[in-house]
Amino acid sequence: MAHWIDEGQPAPDFTLTADDGSTVRLSDLKGTPVVLYFYPRDNTPGCTKEACAFRDRKSEIDAHGAVLLGISPDTAESHVKFKSKFDLNFRLLADPDHQVAEQYGAWREKNLYGKKSFGIQRSTYLLDADGNVAKVWRRVQVNGHDDQVLEALQSLGS
Repeated sequence: MAHWIDEGQPAPDFTLTADDGSTVRLSDLKGTPVVLYFYPRDNTPGCTKEACAFRDRKSEIDAHGAVLLGISPDTAESHVKFKSKFDLNFRLLADPDHQVAEQYGAWREKNLYGKKSFGIQRSTYLLDADGNVAKVWRRVQVNGHDDQVLEALQSLGS
């Protein structure tokens, strides 16, 4: 069973492919705060709403010098379509074998109408410039989540 990464812990490094074909290595972003959010699936109502909220607040996130990255088990090709359809202005990373989600504890057992399965539990990690986890949101409720993230970014003092 996956264990959550807690606040104060170093963020596990990873290398994933982004929607634009680039390779994103978390350790390359040291020196910059990072907003890492895990979401279940491209083009689903909650995920679309969350992505669009982050899209609309991207300039405020940028103002804090932070990098915003979305991660789901979808393929890079799926991300390209999702990004284009909703004019998303940040990179989406493909984690098809959910290895990174497992490292962070976002890959959880779910129980829907008595049927158990594994999937992404919507969660967000704010990493400080040193690569440590400054804030964790588990079981994210989409409404108002962008405000919570911006508030935490402000308190990082960037």
